[in-house]
Amino acid sequence: MSRELVLHDWLVAGIALAAGGLAGLLLRALVRWLAKHALRTRWSGDDLMVDALRTLAPAAAVIAGAAVAASTLPLGPRASGWVSHSLTALLILVATIGAARVVAGLVQSVAQARTGAMGVLVALESVGVSIAPLVTALGVGGLAVALALQDTLANLFAGVHILASKTVQPGDYIRLTSGEEGYVVDINWRNTVVRNLSNNLVIIPNGRLARTNMTNFTQPEQQLSILVQVGVGYESDLEHVERVTIEVVDAVMADVKGAVPDHEALVRFHTFADSRINFTVILGVGEFSDQYRIKHEFIKRLHSRFRAEGISIPAPTRTVALRQEDSRSEPLAASPAVSPVPHQREASVPALADGAR
Repeated sequence: MSRELVLHDWLVAGIALAAGGLAGLLLRALVRWLAKHALRTRWSGDDLMVDALRTLAPAAAVIAGAAVAASTLPLGPRASGWVSHSLTALLILVATIGAARVVAGLVQSVAQARTGAMGVLVALESVGVSIAPLVTALGVGGLAVALALQDTLANLFAGVHILASKTVQPGDYIRLTSGEEGYVVDINWRNTVVRNLSNNLVIIPNGRLARTNMTNFTQPEQQLSILVQVGVGYESDLEHVERVTIEVVDAVMADVKGAVPDHEALVRFHTFADSRINFTVILGVGEFSDQYRIKHEFIKRLHSRFRAEGISIPAPTRTVALRQEDSRSEPLAASPAVSPVPHQREASVPALADGAR
């Protein structure tokens, strides 16, 4: 669990379970009333639908109440996933039973409407034609329909869980591990609609959203901190660098739209790199999409201020010295060396022959 259970959690969970049970009883009474009116009609289709709802509607209400109750309790990720999968499996089982009743009712209705159908089947069996595949196909029809609705029911249940837990709400900026990110526009019974920064809509099924890892940049707070990496030369006065950088951060926080004016500027030196000392600057951002504007203004102003203060931001450099030996030794040797001269070439002149002296 993420926190300790308190009395308020038990009260909310109990109310949710009671509401689900009460809704199940009301739906059961409603289905009975509909069944009485369906018997008065000549069409048998309404009887089949009411018979399917007789079990599905009350059970779905109770399962929904249990889902809301589980979402209010501070369950850990493992326990929450187990409860979610168990309730989903139970809902699919109930839907399978309802679909099987509908299919069985349709088969029975067709058989009663066509009195000669049974005789045909018996005649086919008597002449040696096997009717077992036909009967088997009719029997598993309900199961096939239920399996076809598996994804739809999973998305429905996941949507109820997402709305009840309030982990994602319209207006939040989210990012999935699969790469999709943007502002949540709508959460319906089947999918969640996300608008990315390119102003395109991304449709994510609720079942997939409930199974993946997600980062919500709006909750629990909309304000966030961003990190900008900077580096200065070894000859720089770090106290001076820190003071100048903090002044730039304070100016950006006060002037740029979307920044946090009361944000405390933080500068942290952390690495002795090859050609410079690296440090991190922490900026305050009002919401996720504001970070690009704030980074843009901060980098421009910091670069201009560093140039005015004479603070260098060196680029990585590498100096290579080449030495050429005579033919009696190795022909060419190259080794890296630290030198202010970009390229240095040294050649040893071989001794002159006796005749040429």
